[in-house]
Amino acid sequence: MSFFQQLKYQSWALIWTILVVILCCIKTPSGDGEGFFFEGFDKFVHTGFFYVLTILLFFGKIRHQHNYSFSSLTIFKIIVITAALGGGIELLQWKFFNYRSAEWWDFGCDMIGVFMGVFSYVLLHKSNYNEKTGI
Repeated sequence: MSFFQQLKYQSWALIWTILVVILCCIKTPSGDGEGFFFEGFDKFVHTGFFYVLTILLFFGKIRHQHNYSFSSLTIFKIIVITAALGGGIELLQWKFFNYRSAEWWDFGCDMIGVFMGVFSYVLLHKSNYNEKTGI
């Protein structure tokens, strides 16, 4: 199966990624996005964005495989892809958008969201596996 044929299974993740990049690079009313609704709101949003992205990446993989099986390599690829995206967003905010600030804490919250998504997937997979095997 070609790369482009596999991409159709990741359409929701691609749409979400585009939305996340746009939202992370637009100018917010407070300038840097911090304290928009409450102190730390920006960190909460980063965590949520990347949690949803991770879940959508796993969802696409499940649709592609037609089962819930996973490998450590799949999890590693998802972590690398999301880390590159999170780092790329912070790089864009640092170098190209002077109305936004790049922060290590934002990247850290991105990765917390990713690991929350990985944990959720592994937990769901284990639950699904146990139901099939009767454990």
